[in-house]
Amino acid sequence: MSIFFDSPISDELVPEGEAELLLANIGITEGISNSESGDYRQLLAAVHDVAQHILHLPDYIVRADTDIDTDIYPRENIRRPPPEDQNYGHAWAHKFQIRGSPKGELLKGKTVCLKDNIAVAGVPQFFGTDAIPAWTPDSDATVVTRALDAGADIVGTTICENFCNSTSSFTSAQGTVHNPYAEGYSAGGSTSGGSALVGGGLVDIAIGADQGGSIRVPASFCGCVGFKPTHGLVPYTGISSGDAISDHAGPIARTVTDVALCLDAIAGRDDFDDRTLGAPLHGSTCYAKQLQSSVAGMRIGVLVEGFEHRLVDESVKATVLKAASEFEKLGATVQQVSLPLHIEGPAIWTIQQRIAGTLGLMGLAHGRRGLFSTAFEATRRPWTNESFQKLFPSTKNTIINGLSLMRDYPGLYAKTMNIAQQLRDSYERLFKEYDVILMPTTPFVAPRNLAWKRGDSPMEALKASMGITTNTAIFDVTGHPAISLPVGLSPSNQDDRVRLPVGMQLVAGLWQEQKILDAAFTWESANDWKKFGPLGIETPRLGVKL
Repeated sequence: MSIFFDSPISDELVPEGEAELLLANIGITEGISNSESGDYRQLLAAVHDVAQHILHLPDYIVRADTDIDTDIYPRENIRRPPPEDQNYGHAWAHKFQIRGSPKGELLKGKTVCLKDNIAVAGVPQFFGTDAIPAWTPDSDATVVTRALDAGADIVGTTICENFCNSTSSFTSAQGTVHNPYAEGYSAGGSTSGGSALVGGGLVDIAIGADQGGSIRVPASFCGCVGFKPTHGLVPYTGISSGDAISDHAGPIARTVTDVALCLDAIAGRDDFDDRTLGAPLHGSTCYAKQLQSSVAGMRIGVLVEGFEHRLVDESVKATVLKAASEFEKLGATVQQVSLPLHIEGPAIWTIQQRIAGTLGLMGLAHGRRGLFSTAFEATRRPWTNESFQKLFPSTKNTIINGLSLMRDYPGLYAKTMNIAQQLRDSYERLFKEYDVILMPTTPFVAPRNLAWKRGDSPMEALKASMGITTNTAIFDVTGHPAISLPVGLSPSNQDDRVRLPVGMQLVAGLWQEQKILDAAFTWESANDWKKFGPLGIETPRLGVKL
């Protein structure tokens, strides 16, 4: 193959005027002259030849972290469960059994399920959609290999929301997931199925992914402990990406101890994922061993702006403040703190995610080193009228928003990321004074699931998720570690006879996972969260009234 081509040009591949048309699409109508047109057409044909050559080379399939194959960890009884074999509506994507290493200690005896955007060799993946066919990965995600090496038994993949693009639990094309505390109510998203199964006690640990709150929101709604670690601490190799800046993977469990054990098992540098270049070596962390049930001397900040949003329900506010006051009883210094830029978090995340998310959905994301799913890319292929129509409105809206923003505001992404860095730096300064800051994970408890179907109003479909990520999404952009800890039960706004879990979010400085885990473990050890709630509780006053 030559790089300088003089072979005939295919009119089908590169029609006459193609260079001019491509430039016209970005508003350049006089960029090349008639005399230059033929040369640029020839050069286009050359680069198409290179593209075809690359496409015909064999793909590079590597077993992340190790050279094991599926004979070491055989997959048993892979099946798409029928309705009678489901839980909480449609929580399972596929059931199967992969037995962990008998030498593994950290997760020995633990059952683990995986969000259905995490690759498991030989198991079809839906990604919450029917807009494209399911595809079957050739290798396991790094977190899968590490969980098995740690002794976990992986028992299935669980429903995720449509393209992981919603914090509701009715958007998956594979079915609605119900809250384990109240049928008909949201389990949250996009790690909906795993959170429901863990919250309901059917599985010990779920490994999920979080790009706007997709671990912490469902954990909050389902009464689980959900941890989004520092960006890059847990490898994303083999997990379908929405945007490399906000990609986070982490555990959901019923206890802080199980979260810490899972984090020890899956965290650490992965040579295939450049997100992890700053992470400690795999196997070097000891989060579980170092858990301390003491916050003596710890400084905890109650973030005023995290409570002030108009959507924050009074009962949720009261419950989280009462939980915060428990830290005082346990020996911590608890004070209200203010960071006004926090309220810009939703706007920053929206612009960053719409633009970056659109590029990802269109197969245009770039600038990262790693191993990528060519099977997913081949299955997704360019969008067609038929496939686009099958997308849930949240994904359609992302693409429409992103295309518009990139066309009309070409410098917007750069400024957005500058302000995101300003906010990251502002949090870091705050964490020099406080070990942990806290706020509600979600502004309200789980709402009812919507009985939405194609053809219904897109606005109605999107309203169900609006405002849920007010306090969660920004920490995906800044990369700070954050946990959702269940701290009480609160009445539903739609039926006060229904009591649903309330989550308290604890956030710490970059790479300060141990501080969060210690604070959460101390609170959990001293309290029965199911006995907490706003009924008859006077809102505690911490410094100044919120």
